[in-house]
Amino acid sequence: MLPDVQPWRRVTNLSTARVYALTATGRKAFWESQNKTDLLPADYRRILGLVEFQGHSEVIRAYLRRYSDELIDDWLAEMVELGLVDAVPVQPLTKLQFKRSQDATLPPLVEEDKTRLEADTKAAGASLSRSGVYLAEDRLKNLPGPRKATGDTVVLIVEDDPDQLALANMRITMAGYAVRTAESASALLETLQKDGAPDLLLLDVMLPDGDGFDLLADIRRHPRIALLPVVMLTVKSEAEDIRKGLALGADGYVTKPYSKSILAETIRRVLKR
Repeated sequence: MLPDVQPWRRVTNLSTARVYALTATGRKAFWESQNKTDLLPADYRRILGLVEFQGHSEVIRAYLRRYSDELIDDWLAEMVELGLVDAVPVQPLTKLQFKRSQDATLPPLVEEDKTRLEADTKAAGASLSRSGVYLAEDRLKNLPGPRKATGDTVVLIVEDDPDQLALANMRITMAGYAVRTAESASALLETLQKDGAPDLLLLDVMLPDGDGFDLLADIRRHPRIALLPVVMLTVKSEAEDIRKGLALGADGYVTKPYSKSILAETIRRVLKR
């Protein structure tokens, strides 16, 4: 099991955090609204889709990071009151596993979100071409501010290329942060289980034993690490790859090769230092 210490996020007692399920009324309304969108407001269809996809409140927050925790809680409370969703008993948290044999599953999107995702994909492509960096500002605005000294802030780098890993390690250490490293998906799983969540994860897209997008999907699905800030490291900046990462909840992209200043500034902005 993952250690309980998560200094990078708001304090939540995951043993009492709410898990939701669609009621019969909510499921009927959600699926009927797929063909007739005026049956439910977009905000409700978005939440209902995520409850059907994964009902844990922490996972819902991870996918809707552009909205505040308070607003998400209000929406869920409204839907409970309307009989569309209901709180269900919390099951023990399962041990973290990476299902690398499966493709990354995208959460359901309403038309409004599809349009927004396309706009974000274009903006990200332009930013990556121009500066090599793109950060999802609408997600970052709801991340908590720094709660630890820079030297106590842990950045975990997942990178299979030895030279790239050594460079990233050196550059992040020079910026004053504590560094952990993993060379593969299995090594990432091992360090998360052994050492707990870092404050920021820099995740390579192409790994010898897994796909970075699949790993991102698994991270966003697991309540204990769903809200972990994740920046993708990649040589692939095609629109489809960018779109997939943003849809799965990536907080940003950095294209290779990159400099110390780019990496340090990205970490500073994500962690609001």
